[in-house]
Amino acid sequence: MTDFLLAIGTTKGLILGRSNDRISWTLSEPQFFMNGVYAVAIDVRGRSPRLLASATSEHWGPSVFHSDDLGVTWAEPDEGSIAFPVDTDVSLGRVWQLAPSLSEPGVVWPGSEPQGLFRSVDGGEHFSFVRTLWDHPHRPDWGAGFGGAAIHSVLAHPTDPGRVVVAMSTGGVYRSDDAGESWSASNFGVKAYFLPDPWPEFGLCVHKIARDPGEADRLYLQNHHGVYRSEDDGRTWTSIAAGLPTDFGFAMVTHPRRSNVAFTFPVQADAARVPPERACRVCRTDDGGDSWTPLSTGLPQDDYYGIVLRDAMCTDDAEPAGVYFGTRNGDVYASPDEGERWSLIGTHLPDVLCVRAAQIA
Repeated sequence: MTDFLLAIGTTKGLILGRSNDRISWTLSEPQFFMNGVYAVAIDVRGRSPRLLASATSEHWGPSVFHSDDLGVTWAEPDEGSIAFPVDTDVSLGRVWQLAPSLSEPGVVWPGSEPQGLFRSVDGGEHFSFVRTLWDHPHRPDWGAGFGGAAIHSVLAHPTDPGRVVVAMSTGGVYRSDDAGESWSASNFGVKAYFLPDPWPEFGLCVHKIARDPGEADRLYLQNHHGVYRSEDDGRTWTSIAAGLPTDFGFAMVTHPRRSNVAFTFPVQADAARVPPERACRVCRTDDGGDSWTPLSTGLPQDDYYGIVLRDAMCTDDAEPAGVYFGTRNGDVYASPDEGERWSLIGTHLPDVLCVRAAQIA
């Protein structure tokens, strides 16, 4: 029987959901209780799934933990799993992203606050600091968005290990074609209405980027007001916001297999962080962003105030694909059919920071 695992990172711990039909779910008690869990990964590349979790304790600080028994037990290195070098004169605030590489077994890319990039070659047990990005000449001018100064998206190329794209708030999109030896800003076509120069080389508040599963050079971007598509691995961007109820939001997720399919959760505006018309809706494109379809069957449509943060939406790898999201008011919804119908699987949880899902044996 196929089993499904849903990892829900919240401000007060990690909750694991299990289901065999993606409709009825059993949720665990919080793990890492009272820790903020800002990033989770379910790494299914090995013989058995490995869970990775970034947990931030108010007392002990942040760390990255791993589990090889679906969360029954967790481990971290004795010396701590991740840290900035002493000479950077900064300390790790939290890890915002844990991204297993699709082309390199064992490689995991974390992104952190402040804007640091790390790399692991042993499945997320130990990490090295990517110094070249930290030493980029733009870095002293990277700022902090409302949610902090963080690298929150890391997209390793699915077939070329030399190509990596990252996105940060604030700073924008940066690309490497040489396995991180050098980096270039890649924001051409993305507008920053709030800056004196609305078309800057860098300094943009990118909220999330995602890669198309069928066209590896096609990326999707949710900006601080603005939704975009790139056909050249992030070098240039074109607006695809037409057809959406608003161009503001945080999440951007692509289908695990079908090209041209992406999901987002619109938010009314930066100064009005509620769903448009206070109706809970996911929007899906089936044509690469040329048009969008609102998906709301099973979702509350009256006086709803919950919004979805940048990593609090995901898909699984089943057929048809499941779609999941959690909100800042503690609701978690699941769709077993690519967003056509939704069911509430958890409510009154702490603020949901991230969700990840996978089918497991």
